[in-house]
Amino acid sequence: MGDFFQCGRIATLHQISSVRLDRLEDELRHYVRFKPVSLILPCQYSELSGTALPRIVDHLKGADYLRRIVVTLDGAGREGYRKTKDFFSSLPQETVIIWNSAPSMEAFYTRLWTEGLVDTASGRGRSLWMATGYLLARRDTDVIAVHDSDILTYERSLLARLIYPLVHPSMEYEFTKGYYARVTNRLHGRVMRLFVIPVIRALKATVGALPYLDYLDSFRYPISGEFAGCSELMRVSRMPATWGLEIGMLEEVYRNCAQRRICQVDLSIEYEHVHLELSDKDPSKGLHKMCIDIACTLFHALASEGISFSKATFRSLKVAYQLIAQDMIRFYEDDAAINGLLFDRHSEEIAVETFTKGFDIAVMEFLEDPLVVHFIPSWSRASSALPGITSELVDIVESPEV
Repeated sequence: MGDFFQCGRIATLHQISSVRLDRLEDELRHYVRFKPVSLILPCQYSELSGTALPRIVDHLKGADYLRRIVVTLDGAGREGYRKTKDFFSSLPQETVIIWNSAPSMEAFYTRLWTEGLVDTASGRGRSLWMATGYLLARRDTDVIAVHDSDILTYERSLLARLIYPLVHPSMEYEFTKGYYARVTNRLHGRVMRLFVIPVIRALKATVGALPYLDYLDSFRYPISGEFAGCSELMRVSRMPATWGLEIGMLEEVYRNCAQRRICQVDLSIEYEHVHLELSDKDPSKGLHKMCIDIACTLFHALASEGISFSKATFRSLKVAYQLIAQDMIRFYEDDAAINGLLFDRHSEEIAVETFTKGFDIAVMEFLEDPLVVHFIPSWSRASSALPGITSELVDIVESPEV
């Protein structure tokens, strides 16, 4: 049984009793008549041959309360696009494939780049932004949900619990964030455990307990890939375009939404997904690159809140981070011991060393050009800059050049 502790500035909706999926879905079928829900599923073509995505599709067949599923497809040629359409054809919901490598889509991206709206580089942020724009253009979705395509232990209750607070008529939330325990026979989630939370708490110790930092520290898993928001919030929010997507999205929600309308939800599954390598020797990939982008996103967010960073501030911040991270290693070692889990202290210390190197790189990048912000403009701004852009997007998505 989970606890019922409310941790910070946002509401936490726990799993206190066993999940009754039939009850949840019966209610959802009623509620979505007034607040239709669509799901965005970011997908790499290579994931079709994995074990996670087939399981997800099989479970989604029962999510008959969804208005639409939008699959954003990267890494596929023409034949890959055809195979992807066949793969998702078993879903009973209206399912739309956004083929990002289609000639018409590539031309569309090039046009957006020339207008200064979107970087031509592909990535999860760009894919989510495009899928969000498509749903906004269709004007028949009130709630937009997102979850990853590499969840090995996927259960349909994840989606039901994620969207429930947004469609329930007596709840007033506009954004939900999922959280869960990353545990098998050992603890996972090294970036969250040993970097994100220690850095946030080191920032609180260094620059003060700012409302924004207290807000971030309220989330149990701030870098989870599962979230949902009302359409209007998604329309006015920018989309982060780097590995700092999840933290950047929380920044946008903080800017555009009252905190009493934000909640986090225990998704009630033993969450396991495909793991990225640490990449301790190569800062251009893996968890090493992830921590760099997350740190840069945090620094930019605090700079926009009026915090002035100097080299001395960053030196103090680095020392504070290392001390907190080392304490975290001890806490998690004890946590693993009492639960009979495996724990490799040496690999945890290597992770902290890697994240410290990533921290240093992020500091250099930020000090070199503090004004560089890797966000795609909101659809509100994009539509103002290019009238008719959303109608054009719908035409391209629904009639790709195959």
